[in-house]
Amino acid sequence: MAVTLEPCCFTGRTPPCTDAILEAGIVRLAVGLRDPHVRVRGRGVRQLQAAGVEVTLGVLEDACRELHRGFSSVCERGRPFVTLKLATSLDGRIATASGESRWITGPEARRFVHELRRRVDGVMVGSGTALADDPDLSARRDGRVLRRPARVLLDSRLRVPATARLHAPFDGVQTFVLAARKSRGRRALLAAGSTLLDVPGRVGALDLECGLELLAEAGLTSLLVEGGGGLAAALLRAGLVDELHWILAPKLLGGDAQPALGALDVLHLADAPALEVLRTRALGRDTHMHARPKATASTRRLRSRAGAAR
Repeated sequence: MAVTLEPCCFTGRTPPCTDAILEAGIVRLAVGLRDPHVRVRGRGVRQLQAAGVEVTLGVLEDACRELHRGFSSVCERGRPFVTLKLATSLDGRIATASGESRWITGPEARRFVHELRRRVDGVMVGSGTALADDPDLSARRDGRVLRRPARVLLDSRLRVPATARLHAPFDGVQTFVLAARKSRGRRALLAAGSTLLDVPGRVGALDLECGLELLAEAGLTSLLVEGGGGLAAALLRAGLVDELHWILAPKLLGGDAQPALGALDVLHLADAPALEVLRTRALGRDTHMHARPKATASTRRLRSRAGAAR
């Protein structure tokens, strides 16, 4: 038998996997990744070995770690794995001065974004993006909805009305709203079926790390953040972005257009968040860069000064 993750050895929502393996008479087991859950961490492997099963640990470990990165993030850091997506003009703008943003990037890039949505537990936007675009946040292909991940809205003031598409009810689809405890307008959102998560902080400046921890407690292990600039900058300042997909369109919108990122509070070049570029490729007429932020002293300094978003 081959498994990507170490078999669990305790009863949770299901009985222990180790018991099922032994009952099935499996005598050899290949395991990709040790389970980081506090109640496992090698205990499953040791239990099987003690029962006479031959276990090989670490088979294709890097690939399995990538596959289970959301689960590992929740177990090890208490929050979902966060992917930030930015689709901009070549000069880093997401909308014209008048607010027009559809479509800066081409159809190939938009198909890729829908594939990103299909892979994650939840898709997150800020209140500004929700008000400007009224997004659906479903994963679609050729006009057909493939999947509806959980919808996550950062809306400390509860500015987005209950009539927005983000709050539209669908069977089995949750909408989580990260808001300040004293924000007004809660009753209408609760009536629409949305779940309000009270995040510490004040209106306009929530504790994003705590917000992500609340999402993990609600069952989300992976999160795609799609906008806007204030939310993206706040997550970067706080060191809460695990990977970045930046799609650049060969267009120039100019300094009066809306920037992709809000203030990062970078006073010196040495303090600028650094990226490790994993891949660069063409997506139709656009350019796609896949990168991960580097953990440096400068990012830790930014995090110590980090505020939140709207």
